[in-house]
Amino acid sequence: MTTTLSDFSDQLADAVARGAKSVVSVHARPRLPSTGVHWRDGVIVTTAATVQRDENITVTLPDGRRIPAQLKGRDSGTDLAVLAIPTGQLPVAALGDPTALRPGHVVLALGRTGDSGPRAAFGAVSATGGKWRSWKGGDIDLWIQSDLTIYPGLGGGPLVAADATILGINSGGFSRPLATTIPVSTVERVIGQLLTKGYVARGWLGAAMQPVEGGLVILSVEPDGPAARAGLMVGDVLVSLDGHATEHHDQVLDLLGGDVVGRKLKVGLVRGGKQERVDLLVGERPRRAK
Repeated sequence: MTTTLSDFSDQLADAVARGAKSVVSVHARPRLPSTGVHWRDGVIVTTAATVQRDENITVTLPDGRRIPAQLKGRDSGTDLAVLAIPTGQLPVAALGDPTALRPGHVVLALGRTGDSGPRAAFGAVSATGGKWRSWKGGDIDLWIQSDLTIYPGLGGGPLVAADATILGINSGGFSRPLATTIPVSTVERVIGQLLTKGYVARGWLGAAMQPVEGGLVILSVEPDGPAARAGLMVGDVLVSLDGHATEHHDQVLDLLGGDVVGRKLKVGLVRGGKQERVDLLVGERPRRAK
């Protein structure tokens, strides 16, 4: 029994050592730095909440060197931010498959808060599930919660499996006291948009709606917005979008990802007791000023 526990302990320590090779310290806020992951060559991923300035950002590498980093973009909806550093500085993350996680699986949270060695927290997966939307409107592909403690400075660090592969980015901003992990697939999707646009585009109809029996009644329409240009009016009841039923707000939001911006969708509605269908060109949701 002692040998078995000792072997297991050594395995976890080895996982920390291997995973930490791609983990950096991010200096983008006052006082305590946060953690980031060298996701692709020259690309650091961390949490948006811990990047509190746009300039004068640096990262500390595992060998203790501190180098400048450039903010490429952040997305509060998924709590992810992307930084660029010169290529060839350190190994990239070895990514795993978070869909294989089950409650009870042993996982680790890694962090680096300066030029010293990595920090680690040990725990187990508490719950898993399917796609969900954060309270800030971000679409996240998998629900992964663990009983890991995200100590100060560990935000933005990786969730690491026992085989040392990285399964996602840990965020303490979505739920407490449990840690929530942004899975690999979501990180990959958001990285692509942040590197090309600097932000994550989301679809927009330009209408305020409220659930009623059988659909969503339109309460107001933004002047010259997509709904207004399509001829939608206050009092219309939206019953379908792109062939999908729209009885709840979430059903509409599910259909308004960045990939539909600029596309025409068929809108099914009830107006004055009669069913109608109109074409609506989806716009891009206006971005709030910082």
